[in-house]
Amino acid sequence: MPEVRRIGVNGIEVDVAVAGSGPAVLLLHGFPHTWRLWSEVIGPLAGHHRVIAPDLRGLGGSTRAAAGYDAGTLVADAEGILDALGESTADVVAIDAGTPVALLLALRRPDLVRRLVVMESLAGALPGAEDFLAGGPPWWFGFHGVPGLAEKVLIGHEAEYIDWFLAAGTLGRGVPPVIRDAFVDAYTGQDALRCAFSYYRALPDTARQIGEAVAGGRLTMPTMTIGAHPVGRALERQLRPVADDLTGHLIEDCGHIIPLDRPAELLRLLTPFLAVP
Repeated sequence: MPEVRRIGVNGIEVDVAVAGSGPAVLLLHGFPHTWRLWSEVIGPLAGHHRVIAPDLRGLGGSTRAAAGYDAGTLVADAEGILDALGESTADVVAIDAGTPVALLLALRRPDLVRRLVVMESLAGALPGAEDFLAGGPPWWFGFHGVPGLAEKVLIGHEAEYIDWFLAAGTLGRGVPPVIRDAFVDAYTGQDALRCAFSYYRALPDTARQIGEAVAGGRLTMPTMTIGAHPVGRALERQLRPVADDLTGHLIEDCGHIIPLDRPAELLRLLTPFLAVP
């Protein structure tokens, strides 16, 4: 099991799981997850890397901050975590809500990000995701995006709501009960839900920040996109015009929550990619 440290950074405190030694790998989760999303891959990665897996701002054991859920602020959080742990460079692996943060970090700090792996999300409003968005964004984006609404509606029904996402995200296979219970606990209560939905409410700011960063630069480090269901290759299409060295993969028969649904397949892709000097 990794060691969970409490680190003060950028005006908040975050829980950070740390394991192993070697080149740093920063793992950024999404919704409705905590650092435990990576439970099946931390051990194998820790054999050759120093794995750093924080609970993102407002989520899990981290401070329920009043603001700062745009990618730009979350980039500052990530920089602060790496600095506090004495890491001047890192490979960055992200999924879902962590992906825009990883992208913006790589675009703004190419000196910090050695290699980039991003999964199952979109890169703001960059072209390439038109097919995925043809029927509009997923229904919960609108629900979560209305300030104050979703957290009031869902009080007392958090477990049922989180279970829906976990089942859908693993194509009905579900996740281990201990991890499921940790996720439900992390997202129970009005303030916990407010923080989670603040990521969706900050999406316009995040999209603008990514657009500005792409206008002024490119992804210069080796980059990998990994798609599953439902995002598929949309993120790969978005990033191909702005990345110097992009490899795209699609994992078949895999739900959105790749690290828990198909951890062996994920490790099969990550291990050689992160091992290259």
